[in-house]
Amino acid sequence: MSIRPELLSLAATGIALAVAAGAAPASAQESVKIGLILPMTGGQASTGKQIDNAVKLYMQQKGDTVAGRKIEIILKDDGAVPDNTKRIAQELIVNDKVNFIAGFGVTPAALAAAPLATQGKIPQIVMAAGTSIITERSPYIVRTSFTLAQSSTIIGDWAAKNGIKKVATLTSDYAPGNDALNFFKQNFTAGGGEIVEEVKVPLANPDFAPFLQRMKDSKPDAMFVFVPAGQGGTFMKQFAERGLDKTGIKVIGPGDVMDDDLLNNMGDAALGAVTAHLYSAAHPSAMNKAFVAAYKKAFNNRPGFMAVGGYDGIHLIYEALKKTGGKTDGDALIAAMKGMKWESPRGPISIDPETRDIIQNIYIRKVEKVDGELFNVEFATFEAVKDSGKTKK
Repeated sequence: MSIRPELLSLAATGIALAVAAGAAPASAQESVKIGLILPMTGGQASTGKQIDNAVKLYMQQKGDTVAGRKIEIILKDDGAVPDNTKRIAQELIVNDKVNFIAGFGVTPAALAAAPLATQGKIPQIVMAAGTSIITERSPYIVRTSFTLAQSSTIIGDWAAKNGIKKVATLTSDYAPGNDALNFFKQNFTAGGGEIVEEVKVPLANPDFAPFLQRMKDSKPDAMFVFVPAGQGGTFMKQFAERGLDKTGIKVIGPGDVMDDDLLNNMGDAALGAVTAHLYSAAHPSAMNKAFVAAYKKAFNNRPGFMAVGGYDGIHLIYEALKKTGGKTDGDALIAAMKGMKWESPRGPISIDPETRDIIQNIYIRKVEKVDGELFNVEFATFEAVKDSGKTKK
């Protein structure tokens, strides 16, 4: 009989805990939690650092309160390993009760988190990864970075129209590399160009040197190169060591290989490289000049395109919260983001209401020396480019 009061006591304790748990969300309403999942270590660390820096800079400039709600960033390092991303995203959603997950340095990481965003009805803001399919993997994904199709089709057209007949391609062997290759090839060959050599390199810790010899032997007019942000410096170092910079072979591609935060360390081998991309630190707008100056002052480095993806990603979150009056219902936030337009350091951008992907200008740029520093100097603009990976479906 003595067991009965203990059971009653346990039941009472359980009810008290349940009441406490029920009360918790009321106090948690005071802050909006953003789980920022980035590669802060490993081969993609420069991507993570740029995005983290840009988010910090934006919050320094705009404050850490939106629509009466305090913004709390929870930064987690996934090392660009998808298994880590999935585990971290789950912990952030279940344990930390985040209202957004954001970041995602590479495509496999973004894809790993997508089902969790869907299950939790949590907006997933992709600030880096660039494969077309990403936004199709969850109705809760919105992208503020780019797609490889946007830049690779444009550089393919440009090459075919500017005297480049034969191209050897070197691309990282994963989804964005395949996107870059396929979209470039489609447009370059349609314009009469020929692919004379095609090489895919491992994503993790690649050694480009053995592949570069094959490129050299194929005697192309140009090399089309896609490597993810952070690997361009290694590529250009080995390009110069193998003497390809003395052969007259041009480097062309999407702009990832000439990332601004690494460009100055590449040396003169990078001079003359022509790439199509969404952003250059040399973009001549007043907003960008102010952005570059503030970023350099805060972090003693030049921002690259990954920084802009992060800066615009946190801006999108702030503006969506303003629209919902601080409410964090996932469906309402996604609805608020669709069709949103604003001026970015990269130029005018918007979120496609149908695909939740970014629409932006793509610039053709050439590496030149300006005041003793290397810059991607823009010389042509293609306005309001959508992701052709989706528009042609």
